[in-house]
Amino acid sequence: MEERYNPEKVEPVWQEYWNQHQTFKTVEDRSREKYYLLEMFPYPSGKIHMGHVRNYTIGDVVARYKRMKGFNVLHPMGWDAFGMPAENAAIDNNTHPAAWTYENMRTMRVQLKKMGFSYDWDREIATCRPEYYRWEQWLFLKMLEKDMVYRKESYVNWCETCQTVLANEQVEQDSCWRCGKLVQQKKLWQWFFRITDFSEDLLVHCDKLPGWPDKVTRMQKNWIGKSHGSEIKFRVQGRDEEIAVFTTRPDTLFGSTFMCLAPEHPLVETLSKGTEQEEAVAGFVQRILNQERSSSALEKYEKEGIFTGAWCINPASGQPMPVYTANFALMEYGTGAVMSVPAHDQRDFDFAKKYDLDIKVVIQPKGEALDSASMEEAYTGQGVLVDSGEFSGTGNVEAMEAITGWLEKQGMGKTTVSFRLRDWGISRQRYWGTPIPVVHCPDCGIVPVSDEQLPVTLPEDADLLENGGSPLPGLESFTRVACPSCGREDARRETDTMDTFVESSWYFARYCSPRCDTAIFDPEAVSYWMPVDQYIGGVEHAILHLLYSRYFMRVLNTLGLIDFKEPFDRLLTQGMVCKETMTCPQDGFIFPEDAEETEGKVVCKHCNSDVEVGRVIKMSKSKKNVIDPNELLASYGADITRLFCLFAAPPEKDLEWNDDGVEGCHRFINRVWRIVGRSMEGADGLTPYSGPVAGLAGEPKKLYIKANQTIKKVTDDIEESFHFNTAISAVMELVNAMYSADISSDEPQMKEVSLFCVRNIVLLLSPIVPHFAEELWSIMGNEPSIVDQSWPEYREDALVTDEVIIVVQVNGKLRAKFTVDASVSDDIIRETALGDEQVQKHINGKPIKKVIVVKKKLVNIVI
Repeated sequence: MEERYNPEKVEPVWQEYWNQHQTFKTVEDRSREKYYLLEMFPYPSGKIHMGHVRNYTIGDVVARYKRMKGFNVLHPMGWDAFGMPAENAAIDNNTHPAAWTYENMRTMRVQLKKMGFSYDWDREIATCRPEYYRWEQWLFLKMLEKDMVYRKESYVNWCETCQTVLANEQVEQDSCWRCGKLVQQKKLWQWFFRITDFSEDLLVHCDKLPGWPDKVTRMQKNWIGKSHGSEIKFRVQGRDEEIAVFTTRPDTLFGSTFMCLAPEHPLVETLSKGTEQEEAVAGFVQRILNQERSSSALEKYEKEGIFTGAWCINPASGQPMPVYTANFALMEYGTGAVMSVPAHDQRDFDFAKKYDLDIKVVIQPKGEALDSASMEEAYTGQGVLVDSGEFSGTGNVEAMEAITGWLEKQGMGKTTVSFRLRDWGISRQRYWGTPIPVVHCPDCGIVPVSDEQLPVTLPEDADLLENGGSPLPGLESFTRVACPSCGREDARRETDTMDTFVESSWYFARYCSPRCDTAIFDPEAVSYWMPVDQYIGGVEHAILHLLYSRYFMRVLNTLGLIDFKEPFDRLLTQGMVCKETMTCPQDGFIFPEDAEETEGKVVCKHCNSDVEVGRVIKMSKSKKNVIDPNELLASYGADITRLFCLFAAPPEKDLEWNDDGVEGCHRFINRVWRIVGRSMEGADGLTPYSGPVAGLAGEPKKLYIKANQTIKKVTDDIEESFHFNTAISAVMELVNAMYSADISSDEPQMKEVSLFCVRNIVLLLSPIVPHFAEELWSIMGNEPSIVDQSWPEYREDALVTDEVIIVVQVNGKLRAKFTVDASVSDDIIRETALGDEQVQKHINGKPIKKVIVVKKKLVNIVI
């Protein structure tokens, strides 16, 4: 046995062993309970970062632990390979997205294997391969058949830099989620998934996900955004059109004096056409649509609007109301039309004052008489209705239902529910994505591609355009095709590709049978493996990926392909990996390796300037506060890197990078290495003790109890909360106890207990530091592999210690603690407490009135 653990030598040996023996290859076995463990698959960016390392290490520990607990574990890996980043990177690096992506997958696969992750690589998938997206296209066509997909012209979120459309969920703080540039509105023909058909079901089931973090389900509920209210129809004066409004305040209807439409509302152009306002309205709309159009962005802008030239009729008062288009009205809320009640809504009040519009009070507070002429702000509280026809004198809360009921009888309104969630626009004007499998025929219109013609293959030899636009519209070999219906030769393929989130919304089901070439998946395999038992990934995916995945399972369920609705039973959102930034006055942000500490200060290695050490934030390439996993692997190996990622913080919390912590983990590994070696010395012919605790005495008994307590602690910490940090800490305490004990003694009982301790230390650590554990398991004379061993079990009789902890209080305040044998008398406990140095300090020579000893737990000294 070598003096120290050598990861450079040991880790490749065991990685090759696992590979040669297909240790982690998984097959369905209905005689065994399954456990499907999955981490969110990565985008192949070129190399793994510390966020990947932490995420996948957490998952790997759980997968290995569950395997040792007897579960049939599915733990696959693949690549979320389509999307804009590959195109952008290809343009920046003068290469092709396909070449860039496939090379990155090769590189990252090697890196992941070096980390010792227990993936079944035979199930590897890449979403950019035709054998994968063929079934995505097939599903699209099935959805089209069932009217779950439609195409319409609409205003969309447009990123000029990325030259593509973004879903609402992909606009973050008014900017593109990928490139960070401001998003504009643009009118285009787009394909949409009817996710809103499932709004209620998605919302209700948020409360049926007990294994999900509350913050994630809250975020999804808020995004779905259910509101109870009324839909009211306002007839346009002198025209056949009606304006439908959703409001949560029907009690204020009689006070509505003007209407505001979102600039994107289709009636804006219709109503202004042919009026004196037509040109001015068109200019206003274009200017507003070039601004940020999210609800958060609108808070920064002054409220403004323009008269459309049309009037509508208030269905309650019968009064004409001017119709404006205003920048604060959003198509994504309600119907895109707002009945404005300036006396009782501050935003409407400000708008009315600005444009000199009527203000009509319809709710009077108790004991007051509001006058619209003298009001300085809107009254938004409760009160009694006035100037509201037959409803005057009614409390405004009661009036809500009454007015809605009256509108319903008149055929002018109804009680309804509105959702914030909008249908999912999936069209992307990009090249590197799944082609949408339809053909546009001059005679037949939109014609779906037949199943026999799938997949519609993306031409991987197409050259990207310099401005980032898609080359597909100009690629005759791709676009020109015979109509599948009438055979006309000049039909054109759809050149939009699908949003990359479509690929990641069902990949976990494909892992169940990734080589199935006759169906989207093998239903028997999916029925065995799905749903995923434990899903692990970042909270930043709470709305996008996780909501879309839940939607897709409902689609598959509706189509009769699966018998469940929720994809993930349990969800763990791991924290970020963080490190302080370093800034050089000359070079800006610098990498950690470009700074050094000299004479008590940090300086830049290149210019010797003082470096400002900033706050601890998420690791980011742009801030250069990153640690390269390859460098850690070269210096410490995979297992020490894994150990630190697990020990430094609970998985759901942010991990603050600390070089000293990594070194500490390195020291601990070698302490374990040495204690195993010491325990084996002179132990030939002996076996680990595993009998009752009553068969032991003295130091062996204490150590045996400590070992069993450790097994229980580690098991509970992993099973109940994935708190690997406290589990590792418990093993460290056991190792420390072994160093404190006389394990070099020739006494056979001590040797046998020592062997029991090290055997279980290695087993407990094996999911965390697998190469290290395999090597020690082999050195200890066991047959490989430790992966195939059962998780250790503790003895109930060995959990009870013979010692008790006594707490000492002086006048009710905690002053000391000490440990005594459980059989000791109250007199000895009393004497020990009074003789304690800390207790004597707080007594300070004062007379003692009383000493109370409570059930060998507490001593209370009253002075």
